[in-house]
Amino acid sequence: MRLFSLSAVELPTIGEAVPRRGNRATQAVSALLLQAFGWRIEGDIPDVSKAVVLGAPHTSNWDFALTLLTAFALGVRLQWVGKHTLFRGPSGWFMRWAGGVPVDRSAATGFVGAMITEFKRRPAFLLAIMPQGTRRSGTPWKSGFHYIARGAQVPIVPVAFDYRHKVMRFGRAFTTTDDRARDVAEIQSYFVGVQGKHRHA
Repeated sequence: MRLFSLSAVELPTIGEAVPRRGNRATQAVSALLLQAFGWRIEGDIPDVSKAVVLGAPHTSNWDFALTLLTAFALGVRLQWVGKHTLFRGPSGWFMRWAGGVPVDRSAATGFVGAMITEFKRRPAFLLAIMPQGTRRSGTPWKSGFHYIARGAQVPIVPVAFDYRHKVMRFGRAFTTTDDRARDVAEIQSYFVGVQGKHRHA
């Protein structure tokens, strides 16, 4: 795995197709914060402009903070979805700046349809999704991420929140098939043995 040094912090090399944001200053600050908390980033970042970035296991609100900090450290433009009402008022600009995409879940197109539309209309779009959707113990994965990736014809990139080793670990890009059950089982196998912040979840 090729690495480069940014303020003495080693980070994976990013390909030219990956949508970028920020500058070396914001990268350095974010990378140093990760280092200060004892975290590191491992794995090769797939050189793609569009993908569903799948984060698991989701056991804590800290997962979202780590996701944003990792994206800023890498200088990658990562998008995430929020309820449209969260984007109202003065805080709306910050939510969008941080990568938020407002979605009205009551709309006729629904969440999956809205995300497929976003993928088709944007030249570059990395969408972060946590398939468990909740931090409650034993929560099964929701399959919306597979429908989105299949409908938009984009790969799925798994990212493990490994709290035991304090590693944000990127896996290879996965291409979906018509066999959703088999695809989901194969993707879930990447997270076997990964410990979230709360072991019971």
